[in-house]
Amino acid sequence: MNPKTAFLLFLSIFFTSGLNSQAQENWTHLRGSNLDGHSLSKNAPAIWNETTNILWKTGIRGVAWSSPVVFGDQIWTSSATQNGEELFAVCTDFNSGKILKDVSLFKPDSVQHIHPTNSYATSTPCIEDGFIYVHFGSYGTACVNTRNFEIVWIRTDLNCEHMQGAASSPILYKNLLILHIEGTDVQYLIALDKQTGKTVWKTPRPWDYYKDVEPVYRKAYCTPIVVEVNGKDQLISNGSQLCIAYEPETGKEIWQVFYGDDSTVSMPLSYGGMVFINSGWMFPKDGGTFYCRLLAVDPTGTGDVTKTLVKWEVKEDVPQISTPVIVDSLIYMVHERGDLTCLSAKTGAVVWKTKLNGQFNASVLYSSGNIYLFGVKGKTYVIKPGMTFQQVAENQLDGMIKATPAIVRDDIILRTDRYLYRIGKSIQ
Repeated sequence: MNPKTAFLLFLSIFFTSGLNSQAQENWTHLRGSNLDGHSLSKNAPAIWNETTNILWKTGIRGVAWSSPVVFGDQIWTSSATQNGEELFAVCTDFNSGKILKDVSLFKPDSVQHIHPTNSYATSTPCIEDGFIYVHFGSYGTACVNTRNFEIVWIRTDLNCEHMQGAASSPILYKNLLILHIEGTDVQYLIALDKQTGKTVWKTPRPWDYYKDVEPVYRKAYCTPIVVEVNGKDQLISNGSQLCIAYEPETGKEIWQVFYGDDSTVSMPLSYGGMVFINSGWMFPKDGGTFYCRLLAVDPTGTGDVTKTLVKWEVKEDVPQISTPVIVDSLIYMVHERGDLTCLSAKTGAVVWKTKLNGQFNASVLYSSGNIYLFGVKGKTYVIKPGMTFQQVAENQLDGMIKATPAIVRDDIILRTDRYLYRIGKSIQ
């Protein structure tokens, strides 16, 4: 290879690597760009409080439990007034914390009741280069141009009776925006053309599993994931009665696992060729304490695989709301009441358990060699992954944390009930 050719090859590799690195430094969905709770950051902070490692702190109007998403120099959050009469999205500058735009999207004529622990803006937006997609359940779905802040399209006809409010977040798949509309009355998945908002496919949940169930047990708040199985993508979606894998391009069912009994919130996980799904609440027939199950499923089958491809299940201290994270074949999950469990992803066996102080709603994240667990009352535990419990730090902020943060470019973008924080290692 002559020197000129070698130099051109170097430039090609250099710039391609730079572009790929830049593209990876965004946080585009709930639980990250890969929907797995993993950040690519190598040097995210492990220690902070209201006066330490806070790069900026910005007040965001409204009440919302949706997570921030990040693309380029923009951070976007959805929000709503406490009474749900205005639904909007807020764009904040990543570098300065200055609010760039507050985009009003919907002003419903009437609003449904929500659970006291929910908000009218709990569904997390998803974002890509030039566009953000914001979803408020029955009240509307919108695409906003992130360069000029103009609304590209809206849909207000995707309705259901949420009963306790919406919480399912949308995801992007190729040219599709995929949504879950699952209330007490109707339950379906729908894929929209992300450029126009028009329906590409719509698939109802199988009515045979829902027709004899009380309406209160039909609703769900799940956010799906996409996994590759034998060279083909599967959309893994755990509704209130059963988990179904669909073809993401068409909405056609591939396989299903039935479990019952009530609303699912926690997202599916994928690791080592397996998928891990949350059952939502289970109600023992003898009237005992209700609980959730975590099931490990081999996704290579077709049809009803409940009795054939469920490899293991656990039901002790499985969270209903928070989504676990998997690191090096170990599953880390924290129950709403603070019970932290480390499981083997291969067998479901308990590796260790401990008790954390507080309540937990936000999902577990992994970054920079640490696992982050965010308590409702503003406390974050930082631990090391491994075969024993190893605590690194406890960090306290003022306010309530229900939204799962974003960890991107060595910073933590964290939302409380009043503020948006950018947490990073301050230069002394």
